Amino acid sequence: MACTLNFYGHFALGLEIDGLFVLVDPFFTGNPAATNSAADFDQVDYILVTHGHGDHVGDTVELAKRTGATVIANFEVCNWLQSQGVEKVHAQHIGGAHDHAFGNLKLTIAHHGSSMPDGSYGGNPAGLLIKAKTGEKLYVSGDTGLFYDMTLIGEVGLDLAVIPIGDNFTMGPDDALRAVKFLKPKTVVPAHFGTWPIIDADAESWAARVEKQTETKVAVMKAGDSLVV
Repeated sequence: MACTLNFYGHFALGLEIDGLFVLVDPFFTGNPAATNSAADFDQVDYILVTHGHGDHVGDTVELAKRTGATVIANFEVCNWLQSQGVEKVHAQHIGGAHDHAFGNLKLTIAHHGSSMPDGSYGGNPAGLLIKAKTGEKLYVSGDTGLFYDMTLIGEVGLDLAVIPIGDNFTMGPDDALRAVKFLKPKTVVPAHFGTWPIIDADAESWAARVEKQTETKVAVMKAGDSLVV
Protein backbone atom coordinates (compact mmCIF):
# COMPACT_ATOMS: atom_id res chain seq x y z
CA MET A 1 0.00 0.00 0.00
CA ALA A 2 1.15 3.52 -0.73
CA CYS A 3 0.96 6.66 1.35
CA THR A 4 -1.11 9.53 -0.07
CA LEU A 5 -0.42 13.20 0.63
CA ASN A 6 -3.32 15.65 0.45
CA PHE A 7 -2.55 19.37 0.26
CA TYR A 8 -5.05 21.84 1.72
CA GLY A 9 -3.22 25.14 1.22
CA HIS A 10 -0.50 27.01 3.13
CA PHE A 11 1.07 24.19 5.22
CA ALA A 12 -2.05 22.15 5.98
CA LEU A 13 -1.61 18.54 4.93
CA GLY A 14 -3.37 15.21 5.15
CA LEU A 15 -1.68 11.82 5.09
CA GLU A 16 -3.52 8.59 4.29
CA ILE A 17 -1.46 5.72 5.65
CA ASP A 18 -2.75 2.14 5.81
CA GLY A 19 -6.35 3.14 6.50
CA LEU A 20 -5.41 5.86 8.99
CA PHE A 21 -5.90 9.57 8.38
CA VAL A 22 -3.34 12.04 9.74
CA LEU A 23 -3.71 15.82 9.57
CA VAL A 24 -0.64 18.05 9.78
CA ASP A 25 -0.94 21.70 10.87
CA PRO A 26 -4.69 21.83 10.11
CA PHE A 27 -5.16 25.54 9.39
CA PHE A 28 -8.56 25.97 7.71
CA THR A 29 -10.45 28.74 9.50
CA GLY A 30 -8.99 32.04 8.33
CA ASN A 31 -6.81 30.38 5.69
CA PRO A 32 -7.43 32.21 2.39
CA ALA A 33 -5.70 29.40 0.48
CA ALA A 34 -7.92 26.61 1.85
CA THR A 35 -10.80 25.13 -0.11
CA ASN A 36 -11.83 22.85 2.78
CA SER A 37 -13.17 23.68 6.22
CA ALA A 38 -12.59 21.80 9.45
CA ALA A 39 -16.19 20.56 9.25
CA ASP A 40 -15.30 18.50 6.17
CA PHE A 41 -13.25 16.03 8.25
CA ASP A 42 -15.13 13.32 10.13
CA GLN A 43 -12.40 10.69 10.52
CA VAL A 44 -9.13 12.03 11.87
CA ASP A 45 -6.94 9.54 13.70
CA TYR A 46 -3.95 11.78 14.45
CA ILE A 47 -3.10 15.48 14.23
CA LEU A 48 0.55 16.52 14.04
CA VAL A 49 1.40 20.10 15.01
CA THR A 50 4.84 21.47 14.18
CA HIS A 51 4.66 24.59 16.37
CA GLY A 52 2.34 26.96 18.18
CA HIS A 53 1.64 29.71 15.66
CA GLY A 54 -1.99 30.15 14.74
CA ASP A 55 -1.49 29.34 11.06
CA HIS A 56 -0.27 25.87 12.10
CA VAL A 57 -2.27 25.04 15.24
CA GLY A 58 -5.24 26.22 13.22
CA ASP A 59 -8.36 24.18 13.94
CA THR A 60 -6.59 21.53 16.03
CA VAL A 61 -8.68 22.05 19.17
CA GLU A 62 -12.04 21.79 17.42
CA LEU A 63 -10.98 18.85 15.27
CA ALA A 64 -9.43 16.89 18.15
CA LYS A 65 -12.47 17.38 20.37
CA ARG A 66 -14.95 16.43 17.66
CA THR A 67 -13.11 13.47 16.11
CA GLY A 68 -11.24 12.09 19.12
CA ALA A 69 -7.92 12.34 17.26
CA THR A 70 -4.66 12.02 19.15
CA VAL A 71 -2.59 15.18 18.81
CA ILE A 72 1.19 14.82 18.62
CA ALA A 73 3.33 17.89 19.23
CA ASN A 74 6.04 19.16 21.54
CA PHE A 75 5.44 19.05 25.29
CA GLU A 76 4.49 22.70 25.62
CA VAL A 77 2.01 22.65 22.75
CA CYS A 78 0.44 19.49 24.21
CA ASN A 79 0.10 21.15 27.61
CA TRP A 80 -1.65 24.13 26.01
CA LEU A 81 -3.98 21.87 24.04
CA GLN A 82 -4.95 20.05 27.23
CA SER A 83 -5.73 23.40 28.85
CA GLN A 84 -8.13 23.96 25.93
CA GLY A 85 -9.94 20.69 26.63
CA VAL A 86 -8.15 18.33 24.23
CA GLU A 87 -8.00 14.94 25.95
CA LYS A 88 -5.78 12.78 23.75
CA VAL A 89 -2.25 14.12 23.29
CA HIS A 90 1.16 12.54 22.85
CA ALA A 91 4.09 14.80 23.67
CA GLN A 92 7.49 14.39 22.01
CA HIS A 93 10.49 16.65 21.67
CA ILE A 94 13.39 17.43 19.36
CA GLY A 95 15.36 14.31 18.48
CA GLY A 96 12.83 11.99 20.08
CA ALA A 97 11.09 9.29 18.06
CA HIS A 98 8.10 7.08 18.82
CA ASP A 99 6.24 4.30 17.03
CA HIS A 100 2.63 5.25 16.37
CA ALA A 101 -0.04 3.29 14.51
CA PHE A 102 0.78 5.16 11.27
CA GLY A 103 4.55 4.65 11.60
CA ASN A 104 7.59 6.07 13.35
CA LEU A 105 7.68 9.81 14.00
CA LYS A 106 10.78 11.78 15.02
CA LEU A 107 10.76 15.50 15.75
CA THR A 108 13.64 17.37 14.11
CA ILE A 109 15.00 20.84 14.69
CA ALA A 110 13.44 23.81 12.90
CA HIS A 111 14.74 27.37 12.99
CA HIS A 112 11.67 29.47 13.71
CA GLY A 113 9.58 30.67 16.67
CA SER A 114 6.69 29.12 18.58
CA SER A 115 4.06 30.88 20.64
CA MET A 116 0.48 29.78 21.08
CA PRO A 117 -2.49 31.69 19.63
CA ASP A 118 -3.05 33.33 23.06
CA GLY A 119 0.59 34.41 23.28
CA SER A 120 1.69 31.76 25.77
CA TYR A 121 4.93 29.83 25.40
CA GLY A 122 4.90 27.21 22.64
CA GLY A 123 8.24 25.46 23.17
CA ASN A 124 10.60 24.75 20.32
CA PRO A 125 9.33 24.54 16.73
CA ALA A 126 9.89 21.20 15.05
CA GLY A 127 10.02 19.39 11.77
CA LEU A 128 8.50 15.94 11.28
CA LEU A 129 10.44 12.92 10.03
CA ILE A 130 7.98 10.13 9.32
CA LYS A 131 8.77 6.54 8.44
CA ALA A 132 5.30 5.46 7.38
CA LYS A 133 3.93 2.03 8.19
CA THR A 134 3.62 1.52 4.43
CA GLY A 135 7.37 2.06 4.00
CA GLU A 136 7.66 5.62 2.70
CA LYS A 137 9.96 8.16 4.35
CA LEU A 138 8.64 11.71 4.55
CA TYR A 139 10.01 14.95 5.93
CA VAL A 140 7.71 17.85 6.72
CA SER A 141 10.00 20.70 7.71
CA GLY A 142 7.41 23.01 9.23
CA ASP A 143 8.31 26.68 9.21
CA THR A 144 12.09 26.96 9.16
CA GLY A 145 15.11 28.68 7.78
CA LEU A 146 17.84 26.75 6.04
CA PHE A 147 20.14 24.68 8.25
CA TYR A 148 23.01 22.41 7.31
CA ASP A 149 21.78 19.50 9.43
CA MET A 150 19.21 18.91 6.71
CA THR A 151 21.99 16.81 5.20
CA LEU A 152 21.63 14.40 8.14
CA ILE A 153 17.86 14.23 7.69
CA GLY A 154 18.39 13.41 4.02
CA GLU A 155 20.63 10.47 4.90
CA VAL A 156 17.57 8.34 5.67
CA GLY A 157 16.68 8.36 1.95
CA LEU A 158 13.60 10.55 1.65
CA ASP A 159 10.75 9.70 -0.67
CA LEU A 160 9.11 13.09 -0.10
CA ALA A 161 9.90 16.43 1.52
CA VAL A 162 7.51 19.31 2.12
CA ILE A 163 9.33 22.60 2.66
CA PRO A 164 8.49 26.33 2.70
CA ILE A 165 9.55 28.67 -0.10
CA GLY A 166 7.66 31.87 0.73
CA ASP A 167 10.51 33.89 2.33
CA ASN A 168 10.09 36.61 5.01
CA PHE A 169 9.03 34.17 7.78
CA THR A 170 10.80 31.07 6.42
CA MET A 171 13.22 29.99 3.72
CA GLY A 172 12.80 31.76 0.43
CA PRO A 173 13.29 30.17 -3.00
CA ASP A 174 17.09 30.36 -3.01
CA ASP A 175 17.55 28.77 0.41
CA ALA A 176 14.80 26.26 -0.34
CA LEU A 177 16.75 25.17 -3.42
CA ARG A 178 19.81 24.65 -1.23
CA ALA A 179 17.62 22.69 1.20
CA VAL A 180 16.62 20.30 -1.60
CA LYS A 181 20.30 19.76 -2.37
CA PHE A 182 20.88 18.90 1.30
CA LEU A 183 17.82 16.67 1.68
CA LYS A 184 17.93 14.92 -1.72
CA PRO A 185 14.32 13.71 -1.66
CA LYS A 186 12.83 11.87 -4.61
CA THR A 187 10.00 14.43 -4.67
CA VAL A 188 9.59 17.83 -3.03
CA VAL A 189 6.41 19.81 -2.44
CA PRO A 190 6.72 23.58 -1.89
CA ALA A 191 4.50 25.07 0.83
CA HIS A 192 3.96 28.22 2.89
CA PHE A 193 3.82 30.54 -0.12
CA GLY A 194 1.18 32.67 -1.77
CA THR A 195 -1.24 32.60 1.16
CA TRP A 196 -0.69 36.33 1.68
CA PRO A 197 1.20 38.86 -0.47
CA ILE A 198 4.14 39.01 1.95
CA ILE A 199 4.95 35.35 1.24
CA ASP A 200 4.25 35.36 -2.46
CA ALA A 201 6.64 33.22 -4.52
CA ASP A 202 6.78 31.84 -8.04
CA ALA A 203 6.55 28.12 -7.35
CA GLU A 204 6.69 27.09 -11.00
CA SER A 205 9.91 29.03 -11.57
CA TRP A 206 11.36 27.52 -8.40
CA ALA A 207 10.36 24.03 -9.54
CA ALA A 208 12.15 24.53 -12.85
CA ARG A 209 15.34 25.54 -11.03
CA VAL A 210 15.13 22.52 -8.71
CA GLU A 211 14.64 20.05 -11.54
CA LYS A 212 17.45 21.63 -13.57
CA GLN A 213 19.97 21.56 -10.72
CA THR A 214 19.01 18.37 -8.87
CA GLU A 215 17.53 14.92 -9.49
CA THR A 216 14.51 15.74 -7.35
CA LYS A 217 11.06 15.98 -8.93
CA VAL A 218 8.83 18.86 -7.85
CA ALA A 219 5.09 18.60 -7.27
CA VAL A 220 3.55 22.07 -7.08
CA MET A 221 0.22 21.38 -5.41
CA LYS A 222 -2.89 23.49 -5.13
CA ALA A 223 -5.42 23.19 -2.32
CA GLY A 224 -7.38 19.99 -2.88
CA ASP A 225 -4.63 18.19 -4.79
CA SER A 226 -3.42 14.71 -3.82
CA LEU A 227 -0.15 12.91 -4.47
CA VAL A 228 0.66 9.23 -4.09
CA VAL A 229 4.10 9.07 -2.48
